[in-house]
Amino acid sequence: MTEITNVSQDDINAAVWNACDTFRGTVDPSIYKDFVLTMLFLKYVSDVWQDHYDGYKQQYGDHPELIAEMLKSERFVLPSDASFYALYNQRHSPGNGERIDKALHAIEEANITKLRDVFQDISFNSNKLGDEQQKNDILRHLLEDFAKPELDLRPSRVGQLDVIGNAYEFLIKNFASTSGKKAGEFYTPPEVSTLMARLMAPQEGDEICDPTCGSGSLLMKCGRLVREGTGSRKYALYGQEAIGSTWALAKMNMFLHGEDNHRIEWGDTIRNPKLLDGTINLKHFDIVVANPPFSLEKWGFEGADADKFSRFRRGVPPRTKGDYAFILHMVETMKPGSGRMAVVVPHGVLFRGAAEGRIRQRLVEENLLDVVIGLPEKLFYGTGIPAAVLVFRKYKTDDKVLFIDASRDFEAGKNQNLLRKTDLERILDTVATRQPVARYAHLATPAEIAENDFNLNLPRYVDTFEEEDEIDLMVVKRERELLKAELAQLEHQMDAYLKELGYE
Repeated sequence: MTEITNVSQDDINAAVWNACDTFRGTVDPSIYKDFVLTMLFLKYVSDVWQDHYDGYKQQYGDHPELIAEMLKSERFVLPSDASFYALYNQRHSPGNGERIDKALHAIEEANITKLRDVFQDISFNSNKLGDEQQKNDILRHLLEDFAKPELDLRPSRVGQLDVIGNAYEFLIKNFASTSGKKAGEFYTPPEVSTLMARLMAPQEGDEICDPTCGSGSLLMKCGRLVREGTGSRKYALYGQEAIGSTWALAKMNMFLHGEDNHRIEWGDTIRNPKLLDGTINLKHFDIVVANPPFSLEKWGFEGADADKFSRFRRGVPPRTKGDYAFILHMVETMKPGSGRMAVVVPHGVLFRGAAEGRIRQRLVEENLLDVVIGLPEKLFYGTGIPAAVLVFRKYKTDDKVLFIDASRDFEAGKNQNLLRKTDLERILDTVATRQPVARYAHLATPAEIAENDFNLNLPRYVDTFEEEDEIDLMVVKRERELLKAELAQLEHQMDAYLKELGYE
């Protein structure tokens, strides 16, 4: 293999994106993303293992038994016949799909505490890739793509672990932008996850939860802020995800980012919350963040009245709109005192009436709602509608609610709008100072909100109307007289030209 040095993040990102060419035109991106991401995972663990093996061999000489003993202290175990290179060497033989599946299951068995069930929803032997010959050819090409020198992912070559984690995030983001509506199931745009993480200001020792965690990017953004701010890895990440293949993405994503102190559960957060403190109570967290599915129709209304965790004591959300089901679950899991949460919601959550209006009133009256931030439209994959971020706190220093209308601050894109760094900083500075800003932010009292019948629609609180300059009617009159004189002169000239040409 040719040695390449000074590799950049962009080089690796481009190489893994090019590997997708094997599938384009044959398999839909929503299907092949799982194959490409899983192959990236397999290639990375194989390269790390090989790098460490070579290092021990250089240090201790060619003593396989001693090296095998040393490798037992690694973060993971890679059975020799399950490595990427074992599969690559057999790529021309029939049965590529079956061999890759067996390798993945062997890796899962050897690392059962970290990777239990992670590969159960992914099968390279699937007929989604076509008949046996087409499937074998596609997988041979995929193995060859990942064997290229550009995708030599050994730590001694690429340096920091995050280079691979970042490549994984890059792929997930690109799949999100091409997957239409399905993208919301697994990815929150990075600018929005950065905003939410910074609003929560994660600290050393915090327990952080995302009950609809998707691929885990929002959770890891919170963890990264702790590391950057304190240099400490003393925090814990918790998540739950309802879709099996997306849950597997989150587990692999955590692994590739070196986030070993995590617990990601697979299951429906509303119908079957799995992050429990013991067996009968919901676990409480310092930080709860989420981008739940917007207005989910079948969210679990039928069992809500009898919820054993009393999450819906403030009211049961409407049968066909699950937004407040997720909000109430999150509120219930905030730690007393330190608990804080940020959640992305569609604007309807701010003003819809009936059951939602009653729930909203209770949350405001209990002084839990802290900030309402209106975001620009077309920020989220799969939907063009504008959204809002709601911030709740168990402990507030006042009884007011800060409303911020950030809907006009963005960089316009062809299909997707972006929050710029300046837009993020403006929101965060306004939250920090907690003062009104003309046509941008308003600090509302409980009396004001009650006067508005607990309707939180932003235009009720933030007046974005720009006054036009006063018009001087005398100036307008003088301009009109000048124009009339000019018109009369032009008509006189036109008559003269017509006369010359013989037209009366």
